Amino acid sequence: MRQKHLLAAADRPASSARGVHHQALISSNVERTIDFYQGLLEFPLTELFENRDYAGSTHFFFDIGNSNALAFFDFPGLGLNEYAEVLGGHHHLAISVPPDNWDRLKGKLEAAGVETFIVGGSSLYCSGPDGERIELINEPLGEMDGMAVI
Repeated sequence: MRQKHLLAAADRPASSARGVHHQALISSNVERTIDFYQGLLEFPLTELFENRDYAGSTHFFFDIGNSNALAFFDFPGLGLNEYAEVLGGHHHLAISVPPDNWDRLKGKLEAAGVETFIVGGSSLYCSGPDGERIELINEPLGEMDGMAVI
């Protein structure tokens, strides 16, 4: 697959995209989601308004750094099921945090009783309030296991 699809860095064209505007997930409880992402993970809530295409639904955003946002919708009355991993669905969202923040957030999550799983000493996995998987990675943006991926 590498030989077939991966171009050398010097041969790759520039991306047509500017970056992630926001990743949107679904929340079953707005207050609980805000408490988790703003309170525990220290991602400031930056906006909250009614969803433009579902009356009574809230659309809200958290700052996850580097001009990127993590967004949520709640869909009251829609009768959604609990989180399930499905083909084409959300597996996890990896968010880069500096090592000192990583250590502090790890402690906060553990103190709050949030189950965490560490891989390779740099990736902390946990689940958000609705089962969504989050990875806090203490490597710089564009790196994975010390190797440039961008």
